[in-house]
Amino acid sequence: MKINALVAHDAAKPLVSSQIALRPLQPQDVKIDILYCGVCHSDLHMARNEWAVSRYPLVPGHEIVGRVIETGAAVTNFKVGDVVGVGVMVDSCRECHFCQQQEEQYCEAGFTPTYNGMDKHTGDSTWGGYAQNVVVDQHFVVSVPQNLPLAGVAPLLCAGVTVWSPLRHFNVQAGDKVGVVGLGGLGHMAVKLASAMGAEVTLFTTSPEKGADARRLGASRVVVSRDDAQMAAAKTSLDFIIDCVSAPHDLDPYLATLKTNGRLVLVGIPEQPHQSPDVTPMVFRRLSISGSSIGSIQETQEMLDFCGEHNITADIELIAGESVEAAFARMLKGDVKYRFVIDMAATRW
Repeated sequence: MKINALVAHDAAKPLVSSQIALRPLQPQDVKIDILYCGVCHSDLHMARNEWAVSRYPLVPGHEIVGRVIETGAAVTNFKVGDVVGVGVMVDSCRECHFCQQQEEQYCEAGFTPTYNGMDKHTGDSTWGGYAQNVVVDQHFVVSVPQNLPLAGVAPLLCAGVTVWSPLRHFNVQAGDKVGVVGLGGLGHMAVKLASAMGAEVTLFTTSPEKGADARRLGASRVVVSRDDAQMAAAKTSLDFIIDCVSAPHDLDPYLATLKTNGRLVLVGIPEQPHQSPDVTPMVFRRLSISGSSIGSIQETQEMLDFCGEHNITADIELIAGESVEAAFARMLKGDVKYRFVIDMAATRW
């Protein structure tokens, strides 16, 4: 089953249009005609082997929206014509405690990533969404609300659920005071989702010029983190913070903005560790630092349903596939509001 895809063949070379072979359709599989795929910063890391785990050839992409064009004999959840999404995972062990609790992202055997993983049916690499089609087990496919513009849905499959999961897991409620650190692909979704939940959102940014956009997205307050006076004014004002920054930085100033019993959740992964926080205020005000990884299939569907009810999608720039290297270059400079999305219909293979 040969299809066209944008393929990385080497860490030092650009992605090129090539053909790959999808696995034969298994009884539980759906074959999806990919309409849109978001461009996540992790795609760039993997294409360039910056995490030293990339296996070539590699097809990036784990923010996939498409239409079902074929189903296996045992598929009951979807039919041909359904509009669906695929996120960061395409399989897991299905047997461990976390899989049984519908938390496949914490699978004790390790979930199978959408790309650069090992397909347990074939032993070959899994292929991502910078492609014409993808074949995925129905358990790892979600339904997309019909009222949402599909290009803007694609980043919800990674960026959206990555911030939704901690908001739900730690039971953020209407009226809670929530901080968001960083207004990028993750951060802008955190602002949108937390404000739609009824939280009062504070956006922390190093860029004063992002203030107007943060308020447009739903923030009620913007704090420039390099301004000591603004940070001091925010002291002990927040119940919960999502830190979306993937560069190493000092966590202590953000911990100082939490109330007693407050929690700081890290969803960005820096290349170098953050410096160790000061334990004293954590002890005396019972503060917590947590991490959170993407989200489960169940959480992804809940998030999409919530977005459908509240008309939430990502703010995107739509590109053709041949522009992905230019998009990577702009991502490195932070020059995107707030996610690139590849339009497969506009891509010349």
